[in-house]
Amino acid sequence: MKKNLLILLITFIGAVSITGCAQQDEKSEEPFFTEVNLSVNPQKGEVNEPVIIEAKVTYGDEEVTDADEVLFEIWRAHDEEHEKMEIKHAENGIYRLEKSFEQEGTYYVISHVTAREMHNMPKTEFVIGEASEPEEDSTSQMNMEEHEEGEH
Repeated sequence: MKKNLLILLITFIGAVSITGCAQQDEKSEEPFFTEVNLSVNPQKGEVNEPVIIEAKVTYGDEEVTDADEVLFEIWRAHDEEHEKMEIKHAENGIYRLEKSFEQEGTYYVISHVTAREMHNMPKTEFVIGEASEPEEDSTSQMNMEEHEEGEH
């Protein structure tokens, strides 16, 4: 009887261990996404004084130091001409640009980041001197609302 009970106990423990390992493997295979946190500091700058534009790129918990491409697209509200600059990795997954602006107004930057076979394009607004009339951008607002819904 004790022998049968021991075999049953060993079988049960083995089954629980295998199930636990399988569940652990499933957790480690959760899909990650390339996340980009775009920031401008200061949000309200002055004419001919530098602002720092940064894109912090992560993939899960990993800092992405080897993105395939990082471009900053910058323009003043309602200007048709957009300036695009390729940005190199600075440190700890951060891609940084220090730039001064000669004209007052409301500006926008989109970071075009390609990393880990994904593309992410966050956009942010900042002001140099006095703000100018901002652009209407319903797609940016819609994307922001979708992003916020996904965080809950």
